[in-house]
Amino acid sequence: MTALPTQDIQRITRDDAAEVASRAYSQLLDLLERLDVDSWSTPTDCDGWDVADMVGHLIGAAKGNASRREMMRQGVHGKRRAKAFDGNALDALNDLQVRDHTHLSPAERIAALREVAPRAIRGRVRTGGLLRRLPLPLDPGGSSMDGLPSSVPMGFLMDVVYTRDVWLHTVDIEQATGVAADRSGDLDRIVVHDAVAEWLGRHGRAVRLELTGPGGGTFEQGTDGPGIEMDAIAWARTVSGRLPGQGLLAVPVLF
Repeated sequence: MTALPTQDIQRITRDDAAEVASRAYSQLLDLLERLDVDSWSTPTDCDGWDVADMVGHLIGAAKGNASRREMMRQGVHGKRRAKAFDGNALDALNDLQVRDHTHLSPAERIAALREVAPRAIRGRVRTGGLLRRLPLPLDPGGSSMDGLPSSVPMGFLMDVVYTRDVWLHTVDIEQATGVAADRSGDLDRIVVHDAVAEWLGRHGRAVRLELTGPGGGTFEQGTDGPGIEMDAIAWARTVSGRLPGQGLLAVPVLF
């Protein structure tokens, strides 16, 4: 297979961000509809969260994207409670999102996410102007991975990271429950290739990366670098910290 150089890898842009986000939510909701009741209490790769908790987090994140007031409420809570989470305001915010929805049944969680997802996407798309360039700090400590940048532009968060979060949590739920998501479209390729481009740019070293399965592809940066061959979803789980990685696979990507 012909390798893609870094500059030719398709990235998620502001122009297609809403469409990609909609596909990610659709993939997730389709999977959730097929879970049995017992699956919702299954532990996931995210410490302390079962499937129900993970969906509660995703509902809360979507509500924050849909409403600036709600985003502010969650952000203020995260900063106030950061000390209890090793100084990580995002962990404190995520905990609030989970606790806000503990009273919901599985069916109610699905209904809530289905209702808020389109509003969340519209809220993300509305983010414009100088606000898109505003750097948002990433707190060290807590569940944050070493090697991530100290901040990210809000536009990148809105266009890309929130969609990666939905996509990878769908993978987390697959792994926890054994129920497979629908991977018949090109969503996996779009999300994985975008993340590969970030990963290559972050470490800047020569490498030939061959990813197999849904979302796969071959990528090359520089010459005479090491070769890495693995499943595309396993690669995403590794660079996001779900699985241990060594060498270049220890270079993190923001999911």
